[in-house]
Amino acid sequence: MSLISTEPKDAPRVGERNPERGVETLAEAKSWLKERGIEDIECITPDLAGVARGKLMPADKFFSSTVMSMPSSVFTTTVTGEYPEEDDAFQHDPSDGDVFLKPDFATLTAVPWASEPTAQIIHDAFHRDGRPFDLGPRQILRRIIGLYEREGLRAVVAPEIEFYLVKQNLDPDYPLEPPIGRSGRAEASRQSYSIQHVNEFDDLFDDIYEFSEKQGLEIDTLIHEEGAAQMEINLRHGDPLALSDQVFSFKRTIREAALRHKMYATFMAKPMSREPGSAMHIHQSVVNIETGRNIFSDDEGNPTAAFFSFIAGLQKYLPAVMCILAPYVNSFRRLTRGTAAPINVHWGYDNRTVGIRVPNSGPGSRRVENRVPSSDANPYLAIAASLACGLLGMQQRLVPEEPIAGSARDLPFGLPRGLLEALALFEDSSDLAEVFGPRFMATYRAIKQQEYETFMNVISSWERQHLLLAV
Repeated sequence: MSLISTEPKDAPRVGERNPERGVETLAEAKSWLKERGIEDIECITPDLAGVARGKLMPADKFFSSTVMSMPSSVFTTTVTGEYPEEDDAFQHDPSDGDVFLKPDFATLTAVPWASEPTAQIIHDAFHRDGRPFDLGPRQILRRIIGLYEREGLRAVVAPEIEFYLVKQNLDPDYPLEPPIGRSGRAEASRQSYSIQHVNEFDDLFDDIYEFSEKQGLEIDTLIHEEGAAQMEINLRHGDPLALSDQVFSFKRTIREAALRHKMYATFMAKPMSREPGSAMHIHQSVVNIETGRNIFSDDEGNPTAAFFSFIAGLQKYLPAVMCILAPYVNSFRRLTRGTAAPINVHWGYDNRTVGIRVPNSGPGSRRVENRVPSSDANPYLAIAASLACGLLGMQQRLVPEEPIAGSARDLPFGLPRGLLEALALFEDSSDLAEVFGPRFMATYRAIKQQEYETFMNVISSWERQHLLLAV
């Protein structure tokens, strides 16, 4: 797994930019596009599901007015394209007024899979009066980053994203299958960390690396995970917003590269019933802004009270943010006993059976790995939620349970078993309401409840198999 270092020498330097990703000013953006002969721009922003929403426009039109608008209802849409029902806490905007989107020039990059020279730029969402839009995922994460800054702190994260390669599947009633590799055969057994089975898809990974390089995305390592054609990409550590942008971009990149090779890449948490689920592990540490030092270690290199309180915050609040970390009914299929996924919020040193792992490291790199989130989570919201839990723990000076030395897989469940249970915990947390804001809490809960109701309208093959003639 990738390591995260928070020594001052390893921190991103102000003003240091990859020439393929980001500029600082509108004038630099014009020059950047002109140098590359780019005439079209994808103006995008993530919705609450992490789906890229926006508009494609000519560069000339973009530069005539860099402020773009979209209906506010874009941010209250379920993953199936529906809208949640109103209740006492959640109300639709009766006018469906506009949300204004402003480009973050630091995210300007190419769209390397486009047939014509095209650029993309991620936007921030605002109200008409300039206030950050309280349903925008980037704004939610910025809000959490701001809470750290008030304490004189800066969070550092490193995500690890798992995904499956599968055969193209045009009928959702049929189960997914592993794709055919260069050998002409599909994987038939578990191949964790196998170089040979990564090599089965060399041409695909060459495209992923090429697309990533052209977008200024920095892959740390790529490995074969436990499942059949299950892979993991680890990103280099850095700023939470920048890393969320990279995960957001990586998901698009990997899907597009897979399509070129007539296969799908899926970030579903549990795409195949007999294979392991896919996670998005988040490594986290915290730096003192003034000194640049990792606050999880003291001058002698020992763990600090802040380190233990961060863990305790995760233990206390992770169950209440599970609807963000595991946002769909399918997500909870991953969190089952007897698999590699955690089922509780115990913690331990270099222990992969618990939800909260402390990897081996030196004092400057001391960090906490949250192993609970699934790969289908919106990266902005998942990282925001995980950091919020740790911050609340430090603010409240919580004390964690004793670490688990052996396996935690046979211990009782400490996480919600389903989406409705998770939503109830989320809705009842007054501490989280103060952190995320009441409108986001109400809207997110309403969207997830609507998605659950839509799921309940679907009759599964299990029901037809076992109930049709037996009951």
